Amino acid sequence: MLERFHSEREDIVECGCDEAGRGCLAGPVVAAAVVFPRDFCCEQLNDSKQMSDRKRRMLRPIIEENALAFAVAFVDNETIDRINILNASFLAMSNAVRKLRIKPDLLLIDGNRFRTDLDISFKCMVKGDARFQSIAAASILAKTYRDDFMLKAHESHPQYCWNRNMGYPTKQHREAIRIFGLTSLHRKSFNCTEQLRLF
Repeated sequence: MLERFHSEREDIVECGCDEAGRGCLAGPVVAAAVVFPRDFCCEQLNDSKQMSDRKRRMLRPIIEENALAFAVAFVDNETIDRINILNASFLAMSNAVRKLRIKPDLLLIDGNRFRTDLDISFKCMVKGDARFQSIAAASILAKTYRDDFMLKAHESHPQYCWNRNMGYPTKQHREAIRIFGLTSLHRKSFNCTEQLRLF
């Protein structure tokens, strides 16, 4: 079972943050921020990448109903092209925190680095989404909200099979780029055409 991060002070409001979509060729990067009550416990929470879509969607309302606060933020592909994917991921997480209805005292960030202009302390946690409940919950929200975006985008661009690959560089997706070219949702800085030569 995942744990709660134990800060030195009991009154500190902790917020888990994670993102989804960093490795995609198309679509936004999406981040979520989640603040749970100190006594919250859900044994089913885990890293979203280790779950089926069905289980993620079962847990999403549980997270949203039990969180003291949660928020989701999108950074589009044009911004990703302009500032690069790493900075876009940091921006998405910062924006999700800004949208919270309460201000946390400590951010728990999945990964090994983070930059922000927020005046809030943070700790980076390698594989934090498999260790701490709030980060795991953020990973589930980020993933499901991003998937919803790509499923909607699929309706306008069915040839790229985003309903199955969610914008990731699968063989099918790369072949569709080769045949049909890029859409307005593709990340030009990811050099999608060059991706075709890598496989």
